[in-house]
Amino acid sequence: MFLSAPTKKTFLPSMEAGIALLRDFLPSDSRRLRLRRRPSPAFPRSIRASSSPLYRGPQPKRDLVADWVADNDGFVRSLPIYVGGSSLLAVLFNRTVSGIAPVADASSAQSRADLLTLGLAVTNVLAGLVWLSIRPKPISVVEPLGVECRRIRSDLPESVVSELLWVWESLSTVTCCRSLAIIYDGHCIMQIGMAAKSSANDGEAEDVDANKLMQGSLYQGIINSRAQSYLANLSLYPGRSELPFLPFNTQAVILQPLGDKGVAVIGGDTIRGFTTSDQTWITYIGEKLDAALAKYVNDSSILMQERV
Repeated sequence: MFLSAPTKKTFLPSMEAGIALLRDFLPSDSRRLRLRRRPSPAFPRSIRASSSPLYRGPQPKRDLVADWVADNDGFVRSLPIYVGGSSLLAVLFNRTVSGIAPVADASSAQSRADLLTLGLAVTNVLAGLVWLSIRPKPISVVEPLGVECRRIRSDLPESVVSELLWVWESLSTVTCCRSLAIIYDGHCIMQIGMAAKSSANDGEAEDVDANKLMQGSLYQGIINSRAQSYLANLSLYPGRSELPFLPFNTQAVILQPLGDKGVAVIGGDTIRGFTTSDQTWITYIGEKLDAALAKYVNDSSILMQERV
């Protein structure tokens, strides 16, 4: 038996009931949830240090004990004397009050303890005297005694000259450099800063004898090792005589190799004035300067070959 198809009258009420059910289930337009875009964070185009006066990053730790010792250096050095003297007075006061005979008796335990205490007290007093007598020598900036010098080889191109002047300005501004001499390919291409007075007493600066310098042990050691040499206290090194063009009171010197063809002699006005970061930075400057000078030397040799 076949089922007859639903008529239009029976289909419409069921359809209306389904639509009504959906209306009850779904929220109306007034209650419909709306998706909102999350606002993207607005980053400033440029950040300035003055815009955030309060630094909220990690703060360096302070050692309160070390700071207090540094601020009270004299008292800390004399503290063992006070401790040792107080210990001696305490031992004498103890023997006086306790009624023990002032003469030490080896069979008495109290006498042996007092002798040990006296030995420790005397050791403290002697240590305090040593601390007071030995003080680190204060390191101060020394004004180089010499004449101002500014000598640059005339046949250098303007690009190389600007590179050399940039090296000098950078070193003299950031570090304790007061003298600079650059020897490359057997010639002194620049001598700038403070220099020793000429032996002829003509008021001029002492010339850099490149050939004599290249024959010395300092230059040969730098070229062979290709590593920077730091003479932190120049007066203690016998090689000081190989650098007569520097002021005689130059405190520290860095010898920076420029590849295998030259060296930069950097004189400072402070003992141990070049820090570890300064030495590393000077190494990079030497590599940069070596690249510029090597390019100039290669171009010059090519031009000479073409002319020949």
